[in-house]
Parts: sequence; structure tokens; C-alpha cells
Amino acid sequence: MHSSVDHGRNGARVSAPGYTDVEPGLRLPDREFAVGRRDLVRYAGASGDLNPIHWNERAANEAGLPGVIAHGMLTMGLAARTVTEWTGGPDAIAGYRVRFRRPVQVPDSGQTLVVVSGVVTEKLEGRRVTVELTVRCGPTKVLTAAKVVVQMP
Repeated sequence: MHSSVDHGRNGARVSAPGYTDVEPGLRLPDREFAVGRRDLVRYAGASGDLNPIHWNERAANEAGLPGVIAHGMLTMGLAARTVTEWTGGPDAIAGYRVRFRRPVQVPDSGQTLVVVSGVVTEKLEGRRVTVELTVRCGPTKVLTAAKVVVQMP
């Protein structure tokens, strides 16, 4: 997995930007997530979502899907992680919404790549900013209307 977290010379995490450092148009570092079947099984166990469309090819095909798909909430969580790495922690997220557009298909062997990019679109009162995310698997947008409200330091 590729990490876009900024680190200082000694490997320590660089502090999150402050409200005065952020303006509309600022791009967050792009983040790539490699997702494999093992990740889906782990997420199923952690979340309690044991639907076999997330780990069994036959069950996915019987449900009318082209193959095994990632959990929507896993995809949503990966997208949010892009913001939490930029801010320095999950406690900065004050609001989050997305629309699920297309499922992330995960091959039997190997991995699929989910790519997340973000841009600050608005400064709000109370030291908050809105970040719009673009979430793709290959050329396909898998989440749309993905917006995160972030409480800045």
C-alpha cells in the first residue's frame, strides 16, 4: 500500500495544517489503497457484515454481480482515511456523506486499486472546511458527492 502521509526528516509525522493555512483549491495528497480478498474477509469479520457477495464468487454471481465486491462502508472508510491522514486524526471529521455509485470489484487473486483525491472547496465559520473527495477504481468513480466537513486546528 502506498502512503501519502508526510513525515519529517526523522520519520515523525508532520503536524496537520491549521485553519489559516488552508484555502479553497488546496489539494490533499492523493492516496492509493490496494484492496484484496484477504482485506474483504478481515473487514467482514471486524464489521459483522458477512454477506458472501464480499468473499464468494458464486454468491456474487448469483446476486447478479460481475464478481466479488468490496463492502461499501470499507470503500467509504478508505476515502475518509485520506482526510484523517491529512488532518492527523479521525476526531477532526465533523461530518461526512457520500453516494455509492459503483461497486469496487476485487479479483480472486491480486488486488484492485482504489485512488482517492481531495480538494478543499470551502472555508466555513467555526474553523471548519469542506473537502470534496474523488474516489476511483480504475477510470470509474465509485463514490460521488463525497464531502467531508473538517474541524481545523
